[in-house]
Amino acid sequence: MEIEIIAVGGYDEVGRNMTAVRCGKDIVIFDMGLRLDQLMIHEDAEVDEMHSLDLIKIRAIPDDTVLQKVEGAVKAIVCSHGHLDHIGAIPKLAHRYKAPIISTPYATELIRQQIEGEKKFGVANRLVPLRAGQKFTISPTLVLEFVRTQHSIIDTVTPVLHTPHGAVVYACDFKFDRTPVIGEPPDFARMRQIGKEGVLALIVESTYIHRPGRCPSERIARDLVRDVITSFEDDKNGIVVSTFSSHISRLKTIAECAHEIGRKPVFLGRSMEKYSVTAEQMKFVSFPKTASVYGNRKTVDRMMRQMMKEGKDKFLPIVTGHQGEPGSTLTRIALGETPFQIAKGDKVIFSANIIPNPMNVGSRYALTHRLKFAGARVFEDLHVSGHAYREDHYEFLQILNPQHIIPAHADITMTAAYAEFAGELGYTANSTVHPVKNGSRVRVH
Repeated sequence: MEIEIIAVGGYDEVGRNMTAVRCGKDIVIFDMGLRLDQLMIHEDAEVDEMHSLDLIKIRAIPDDTVLQKVEGAVKAIVCSHGHLDHIGAIPKLAHRYKAPIISTPYATELIRQQIEGEKKFGVANRLVPLRAGQKFTISPTLVLEFVRTQHSIIDTVTPVLHTPHGAVVYACDFKFDRTPVIGEPPDFARMRQIGKEGVLALIVESTYIHRPGRCPSERIARDLVRDVITSFEDDKNGIVVSTFSSHISRLKTIAECAHEIGRKPVFLGRSMEKYSVTAEQMKFVSFPKTASVYGNRKTVDRMMRQMMKEGKDKFLPIVTGHQGEPGSTLTRIALGETPFQIAKGDKVIFSANIIPNPMNVGSRYALTHRLKFAGARVFEDLHVSGHAYREDHYEFLQILNPQHIIPAHADITMTAAYAEFAGELGYTANSTVHPVKNGSRVRVH
């Protein structure tokens, strides 16, 4: 049986992740993601109403037309977690394949919501929720297994495709958090077992391969956030916090800290509503009883008027917009376009890093300067990453001992850096470690 890896998207950039693994005539697709910064450039882009070919043209979704040249049939679409750079293109591309979409329960629910919002295509693929630790038989020769891991969104797994010639491990987005705030640590015992059974290929994120050491636990971020928020217990000024709306562990920490200092946590913004309500309904998290959430702009503005009327010191708004995205709640606050006005002495806390691309860096710079100009005291970097650092990757390779490595989820400078790193461990570029570009095919057996 021939086995090859096809790099569809996410190999020349961070975002729009999509990889296909062909085993004989059976093809398994991992992820169908969106590239968000490409959409921000086209501000008038209404994704729900756009055709997939137009989105491919502006490099917002993967160019899956490369799969037309690959012999075989797609048997499954597999998603490891619910971030948009992994599931955001499903409403645009999945209908082309007669295959079930297999993902964790939380990701499955987010995919279902996305499909419901799609206006251009009807997506009728069967949705199959698979929990960490479970297996799914794709074909007589292929079995999929979900291995528990940790990341900056709950219910993340490392998918493992068991083939007759060894496992293909898809590890795009993981961290080795041994003391997570929500959920259990990664299943190291099972990973070691898979390593002993034999790993043919590891497709692995390269995002932070340049960062030395280990990625700190989410507990560290919890302490950073708690230190700052609880130190303002007697402060009468406004406190606004912005973080990733999908980062449920962080939202839980912020809401609990707000509650501790006698302020009502208020989630504001469409994506805040989507991720937090879904997580609470599915019993992944329990927010303080005093927490409330407002999604659409009208109700968000109405709540802001109430905050101004009753006093900013009674509430703690948790908002979208930490990258300075146009139209986000924090950007609107900074521009003075909301009833909530920033005054001298108000605190604005960023519990998120800047996603490293020039557009975000520029937008965030403009946003923080507007906030400071309005009198805000800005606190940045109360954050830890959801991605493995160099020493985590070292440990991962020691555990799995893969025959082949395909660095992914990064631009070519990052994948080349991963190849160099793997070279230090005895791998050879273009022979056992393969830095590739979108559209490339690598035969591993």
